[in-house]
Amino acid sequence: MQLRAEELERHLARSLANLYVVHGDEPLQSLEAADAIRAQARAQGFAEREVLSAERGFDWGLLAASGANLSLFSSKKLIELRIPGGKPGTDGAAAIVQYCAKRSPDVLAIVSLPKLDRRSQDAAWFKALTREGVLISTFQVERAQLPQWIAARLARQKQKADRETLQFLADSVEGNLLAAHQEIQKLGLLFAPGDLDFDAVCGAVLNVARYDAFKLNEAMLGGDKSRVARMLDGLKSEGEAPPKILWVLSEEIRAVAKVQSGLAQGEDLQQLYRNNRVWGGVRQQLVTEAARRLKSAALAQALRHAARIDRTVKGLARGDVWDELLQLCLRFAR
Repeated sequence: MQLRAEELERHLARSLANLYVVHGDEPLQSLEAADAIRAQARAQGFAEREVLSAERGFDWGLLAASGANLSLFSSKKLIELRIPGGKPGTDGAAAIVQYCAKRSPDVLAIVSLPKLDRRSQDAAWFKALTREGVLISTFQVERAQLPQWIAARLARQKQKADRETLQFLADSVEGNLLAAHQEIQKLGLLFAPGDLDFDAVCGAVLNVARYDAFKLNEAMLGGDKSRVARMLDGLKSEGEAPPKILWVLSEEIRAVAKVQSGLAQGEDLQQLYRNNRVWGGVRQQLVTEAARRLKSAALAQALRHAARIDRTVKGLARGDVWDELLQLCLRFAR
């Protein structure tokens, strides 16, 4: 069974499995998922708890031993197996497969993993975990879904905000859910239940957003001018290297150009996605819309602009690199 993080609470209200796999790169959701499982396990009599951290040199024999040894004072046990690197190695892979095959109904296990690449997800040990247990995926909340996520969090503390306030909050906490959680909790402490005033929220919330260069392409293709400017300013202040940003943008422009050319020649859209490494539903939609909206001459001009920025980065041409990056992104504004 596979669940999204937001579906876990409803699942736990109905039943409790004896194996959970928390997998993803979003710290807050991973932490909350493990906390929710622990709480439900305690409520059902899993009084003993053992934490195993599979760092380098870890003895994988401890996994089988932990599952077999129950305390004299407790008939049920919770094991937490944490694999920070996401790669258990040959011994670990074998131990995990063996554990999945010989699970005890009196032992509940939580396996915590970072986001794994496709090769790791195809490995026998990961397939054993997902086949025998419940997989909870904890990934970054996309920017488009962030206002709704914030609204749901506010509702838990009996508060609500209008669309403008939710958008402001999303802009202030984008890419940093741990800090977003803290800011939302702060609003619960500062203000009474009910409607939140926009000006009051503006005065209370810190700008804790953290930006990812690999998300800038989405803002560029979506033509979101204010978000593009905000992200570039944030990346600059965080010390991100302009060559990396330029590479991300250039690759995206080339992908749009190749998809556009392929569509003009009647090629299959899904095959174009695969050939040009355009993954993810949101990105695929943005690339396709841009390919259909923009003229081929505009894309060629954007690539020439990127080449000029590259010369500026290398000191071969004069200009403000960050301003030029902004202008490049704005070429895609609707």
